[in-house]
Amino acid sequence: MSRLVVKITSGPEALERCNQGWNVASAAIAAGVDVSVWLTGEAVRFATPGYAATVHLDGAQPFEDAVALVLADARLTACSQCLARRDLTAEALLPGVRIAGAMGFVDEIMAPDARALVY
Repeated sequence: MSRLVVKITSGPEALERCNQGWNVASAAIAAGVDVSVWLTGEAVRFATPGYAATVHLDGAQPFEDAVALVLADARLTACSQCLARRDLTAEALLPGVRIAGAMGFVDEIMAPDARALVY
């Protein structure tokens, strides 16, 4: 089975691009694909409790639903450096969020069965 690695690099400053990443990840999960979502930049805030409920895009799936789906049926990783730049620690994150750096991302996307998309 192929694996889809989706990297979301933005938050409210580029909300439609951010939504595209969550939307593609959600669609892939629904299709039975093995999905891993990586949050970098401002997107790491989606890994904190309650944040996704504060962000809204007309006509889009609620962000809190997308985050819950990924946590339930896929993997969610937040960038260690991006968290540090925002003074976010592991204790500040939702249960189930993994913290990793660039090498972890490289390891995932270099797997023979992996496909990577960056939004």
